[in-house]
Amino acid sequence: MVGRLVDGYYCSSFLDFLGLQYISAGLERLILFLYPTMTVILAALLYKRAIGRKAIAAMALSYAGIALVFFHDVGMSESDAVLIGAALVFASTLSYSIYLVGAGHAIARIGAMRFTAYAMVVASAASLLQFVLMRPMSALDLPLRVYELSIAMAIFSTVLPVFLLSFAIRRIGSGSASRQGRSARSTWRICSWASAFRCCRSQARRWCWRACWSSA
Repeated sequence: MVGRLVDGYYCSSFLDFLGLQYISAGLERLILFLYPTMTVILAALLYKRAIGRKAIAAMALSYAGIALVFFHDVGMSESDAVLIGAALVFASTLSYSIYLVGAGHAIARIGAMRFTAYAMVVASAASLLQFVLMRPMSALDLPLRVYELSIAMAIFSTVLPVFLLSFAIRRIGSGSASRQGRSARSTWRICSWASAFRCCRSQARRWCWRACWSSA
């Protein structure tokens, strides 16, 4: 179970941040939000669960939109960098989807609270170990504002969502819980569209490509 927890939180986050060094945050978000479709596909393959026609159509449209945005970004920047970044983020998404599929059985066995606590402890220990091995202790000498923002993000963007997701998986299953993650995409799109008014006209084509994916 420790390996699954490391894979689900530490590895997926690490691969995601590595991918952001090569691709834009917009493309990264689009690939990352494919995890509900991956979770459904993995659950269908592992547990012989049928996928409805509407779900198949929505997934096909999602991947078609991702392909359009991907090829657009390849044409706008260095293709090798986009390929590497997209592969890293896709691996992150797959890692998290595998975690979600397996989390349902573990939560049913040991409970949502205990499972989430284990997940947080394992991921934190792996992150601290990486910091000790790769960074000097002087790297902790940061302004107070950085720590304030970090604590706020840790509580409201990490701990609370993780506990809520575990409770959701226990009640409705990993597939349904991941599909409900569509609301995160809607929130991201609203923020993106609001900031798009400040972008130059050359960005308009990228938003048109993303419309295909968003409609899914």
